[in-house]
Amino acid sequence: MTTPGRLPEPYGQGGGANLADILERVLDKGVIIAGDIRINLLDIELLTVKLRLIVASVDKAREMGIDWWEDDPALSSRARRDELARENAELRGRLAQLESGRPQEEA
Repeated sequence: MTTPGRLPEPYGQGGGANLADILERVLDKGVIIAGDIRINLLDIELLTVKLRLIVASVDKAREMGIDWWEDDPALSSRARRDELARENAELRGRLAQLESGRPQEEA
């Protein structure tokens, strides 16, 4: 509470939270922002946009079960290697079928 004639202290002075503390708390706990935008004309839905934003640390995201970046070949070298190994094994199998003279099985 302020007393008459005295202004409150701005953040960063006298024990106020600074940006680093706030960022640390947000990344530690996580923040989810969700919203929908709908555009209707005469009770006919023309457009729906669903927005979901999650701000969290990698560790917190893993705790929540979010790890899509680990399986995306564009973002993970391990996922890229796994994708190449799977493709290589598939091609070797197809080559072995062709060399043995057996008809190929459709996938």
